[in-house]
Amino acid sequence: MFVHVTQATYIKDYRVGLSFNDGTSGEVDLFSELSGEIFAPLKDKKLFGAFTLEGHTLSWDNGADFAPEFLREHLTPQK
Repeated sequence: MFVHVTQATYIKDYRVGLSFNDGTSGEVDLFSELSGEIFAPLKDKKLFGAFTLEGHTLSWDNGADFAPEFLREHLTPQK
C-alpha cells in the first residue's frame, strides 16, 4: 500500500497534524528539516502554514514538498 496524506491541519510553529490513508494520525514537527534553498523559506511561519495537499502530501507554492513516507516515519502518533 502506498502511503498518502489524507488530511493536514496547521497546529502552530512548524507542527502539522496529519492523517494517512492507513488510518494513522498524529503530528509532525518539521523545524529541523527547514534548510537548503527550497525548505529554508518555510522558516517564515506565515509561509509554512500556507501548505496545501497536492500529490498525496504537503506542498507549498515555492515548490517544496515532503514525501508522504517521510512524514509518516516522523509522525508522533495521536494519544
